[in-house]
Amino acid sequence: MHQEPELTNTRTWPAEGFTRAPYWAYSDADIYAQEQVNIFRGKTWNYLGLEAEVPEPGSFKTTYIGEQSVVLTRAEDGSLHAVVNRCAHRGNMVCREAFGSAKKLSCVYHAWNYNLKGDLTHAAFSKGLRGEGGLPKDFDMAQHGLQKLRVDTICGLVFASFSAEVEPLEDWLGDVAAGIRRVLHKPLKVLGYDTQRIHANWKAYHENPRDSYHANILHTFYGTFGLSRQSQESGMVLDKSGRHVYFWTKAGTEKNDAAYNATAADLRSSNDDLRLEDPSILKWRDEFGDGVSIQILTTYPSFVLHQIANSLATRQLLPKGPGQADLVWTYFGFADDDEETTRMRLLQGNLAGSAGLVSVEDAAVCEMMQRAMGDGQSGESFIEMGGRELDSGGASKLSERAIRNFWNNYKQDMGL
Repeated sequence: MHQEPELTNTRTWPAEGFTRAPYWAYSDADIYAQEQVNIFRGKTWNYLGLEAEVPEPGSFKTTYIGEQSVVLTRAEDGSLHAVVNRCAHRGNMVCREAFGSAKKLSCVYHAWNYNLKGDLTHAAFSKGLRGEGGLPKDFDMAQHGLQKLRVDTICGLVFASFSAEVEPLEDWLGDVAAGIRRVLHKPLKVLGYDTQRIHANWKAYHENPRDSYHANILHTFYGTFGLSRQSQESGMVLDKSGRHVYFWTKAGTEKNDAAYNATAADLRSSNDDLRLEDPSILKWRDEFGDGVSIQILTTYPSFVLHQIANSLATRQLLPKGPGQADLVWTYFGFADDDEETTRMRLLQGNLAGSAGLVSVEDAAVCEMMQRAMGDGQSGESFIEMGGRELDSGGASKLSERAIRNFWNNYKQDMGL
């Protein structure tokens, strides 16, 4: 297994621990470099894509884990593989296309060729010509394949890890796997993609879908049109490690609570004067039979699965330097969806994505935070909504419990 160099840090975390997040963590270049080693190439499972994106033998997809380019392939025998997109010879990319089908991965620089499992199968002029040149006589192609990653799947989602020590995927997900199984209960089909550049540190966005209590404070659409309100039946589930979380809300279950009504009256996001010219986007069907209108599921460090009404999508968070990140949205439905269901999913997809009626505000607030934090030399977040402990706040959405658990795991992984 490939060995990563050890990096050291000179930063000191606030004494309050995981109830604080120092702003230097969002801007420090050395911290960012250490995250690539300790987190993205550490003991984590990172989302690569849907099995439906590499449906046939020979199919491939290029993507990233952190800033490392990787290739997801389906080999001739149907098995899934993930390899670092870097030739073992001189470090050139072996795959430039986002998607495609191929019988081999080939480096254009010196024609080192690899099969879809990452094994080196050919090195041009390895024997030299006319008795000169060539590779050493003891050169062993079996020792010079592409760097291979562990691959595991759940319900059509493909994850990979650089670590030989991290537990199997379902064990790593723990109780949060139930949220994946709830949504992804039959074969999938891809409906489309959307990628946005967010000018903020990746952690600012990662916190956002873990933050259940901002939903109908920040998002006017949620509160005004009733898809998510704090007065509705809701809950939050974390795995035992606190790495992963999902929360859910049931539209139409409002309780006439005087305390809530008094608070809602002061929220800028609650506006009874707003109307939709076309209200069809609100016509959703309870296809899972449990009344849940919204479920947002986040796994550490960079994956989100959402069900917003009948819109279904994954979000893959890709850091692109200390101050920016890409968010790749993959919209999907089920393979047996009829035309009307697909039309409904595409319509409600306008709630999410880079210009979504809801999601546009998430990216905007992350960028506002990054500007407000400045160079990070002073200041820290206060994360005590719901209490000061990892389990305080319980299953309530009015809690920053999932944020505290994120920073607890982050501190451990980073040695801070």
